[in-house]
Amino acid sequence: MPKIMGNSLSEHRERTRHALFDALSELLSQRPFDKITLSDVAARAGVGRTAVYNHFTDKEDLLLAFMEHETGRYAKELTRILAEVADPIDRLRIYVRQQALLKRHYHFPATGPLARSVSHDTAGRLHAHAGHMTRMLTQILTDAMDAEAIPRQDPALLIPLIHACILGGRPTPTEPHARAAYLQSLDVFVLRAVGAPTPSHAVPAVPPTHSTESASRSVRAAG
Repeated sequence: MPKIMGNSLSEHRERTRHALFDALSELLSQRPFDKITLSDVAARAGVGRTAVYNHFTDKEDLLLAFMEHETGRYAKELTRILAEVADPIDRLRIYVRQQALLKRHYHFPATGPLARSVSHDTAGRLHAHAGHMTRMLTQILTDAMDAEAIPRQDPALLIPLIHACILGGRPTPTEPHARAAYLQSLDVFVLRAVGAPTPSHAVPAVPPTHSTESASRSVRAAG
């Protein structure tokens, strides 16, 4: 009989789901999604392969559940952080920095190798998950324009350019001094791009949370 993780069946199910999510995250940091099997995930999570089917119908169902879990958690944490900042330009700077710290490539890309390795329906749902960040950035930019902190412009055209600056190119450095220099340069570049003056003050540092670290691990191989 399989060992129960937790004090109840519901706690066991929740812990099993999290173990499978962590296993998928680790595997995605090592290889492309299409090279991962459910057997790989089960083995990494320390559960039987058949146990996976008690939670997910197939590998894509697991991927979508994982993305929904991580995207929702990350968005909630970022929303909490931004709610404590009144200045819309500082909110934009925090958004850019947190996305850069998260990236390794992108939170949950709606296009690119990961999207191309899943079905059309799943790719569409990946796009819907990516919409969380788009809506958040739209509000930040709209607030900045309403406050006349940046020129009036179309967020739908601006957002892909901002995300290209954050998510394109090399990964965000992990060495502290190199990372600080990179984030400073990115900060200045994005502010110039949207027409904002470069502030003389720094925005408060926000330490990476578990969900930031987990989501970052999950996308290293996505691109």
